[in-house]
Amino acid sequence: MPSHNLAHIKIDELQIIGYSVAGEETVVAMPQLDVCFDIGKAPDQVISINNVLLTHGHMDHAAGIVYYLSHRDFCGQSPGTVVAPESLLGPIRKIIDAWSRLDGNEIPANLVGVKAGDEYQIKPNLFTRVFPTKHSKGSVGYTVIEKRKKIKPEYAQLTGPQIVELKKQGIKIDYPLEIPIVTYLGDTQYVDFSQLKYIVKSKILIAECTFYETEHSGRAKAGRHMHINEFAALIEKLQNEHIIITHITQRTPMRDIRRILKEALSPEKHKRIILFMDKIRR
Repeated sequence: MPSHNLAHIKIDELQIIGYSVAGEETVVAMPQLDVCFDIGKAPDQVISINNVLLTHGHMDHAAGIVYYLSHRDFCGQSPGTVVAPESLLGPIRKIIDAWSRLDGNEIPANLVGVKAGDEYQIKPNLFTRVFPTKHSKGSVGYTVIEKRKKIKPEYAQLTGPQIVELKKQGIKIDYPLEIPIVTYLGDTQYVDFSQLKYIVKSKILIAECTFYETEHSGRAKAGRHMHINEFAALIEKLQNEHIIITHITQRTPMRDIRRILKEALSPEKHKRIILFMDKIRR
C-alpha cells in the first residue's frame, strides 16, 4: 500500500509525481529522468529513483533522506545518491551515522556536494546543472539538461562512409546541443532567472509560488518565498511550455488561489499553469 497520496502529472512522455505544501512536505519526482527534487518524508513511490537533488536542508524538504537511503538498502537496491549543497554534507553524514547506530545497521549512501555552476551526470547524456537561489544559506535549484551532438548543416547529406572519412581527417562535423528539459527552483524569493538561458528555455518549470493574498507579501519576504506578484513578473520573462506551481500556503483556500492566479497572470501564461496539488490522486 502506498505511503502517500501523490499528485500525478503527465507531460508528453514524462511523469511528474509528488506532494508540495508549504511547511508540510515537498517532494517532486520524475521517474523517467531518474531524479527526485527534494525528498519530503520519502514516500514509498519515490524510493526506487536513484538520484535525489536536494535544494536545501529545511525539514519539510529533507526529513526523509535517511529513510530513503535505508529503505533502498532494505529492498536490496544500490545505495541512493543524494546531490546537495556542499555545506549540508557534514550534517547529513551525522544524521546518517546517528540513524545507523539507532537501527543497528550501517546505512549506505552516495553523497555528492555541489555549488552553483556545477554539473552532475545522471545518465550518459543527461546532466543536472546547479544554480543559486535565495532562500537559506547555500540553497540551490536544478535544471536537467539533455546533451546531444548535432551534425552541422553542411554535412547533413553525407553518407556514412563520407562522414567516417572526414572524422579520420580530424574534421569536426558536429556541434554540442543542450536541451533543457525541466527546471526546479525549490524554495526561493524572487530572482531574475531570465538571466540564465537554460532556465528560460526549459520545457517544464517547477516553481514555488507560496503566497497569494495582498496582506501576505510581508510573510513572503520574511520567509524568502515568492508572492504571486513576484511570480507573475518572473514567468512573463520566461518561455517555458509548462509551469507547475508548488509549495502553496495552507493559509489561502485553493479556490481563492485559482482565482488570484487567473487575475494576476496574462491569459497566455495562465493556460500554461498547473497547480501541483490540484492533481492529487486519492
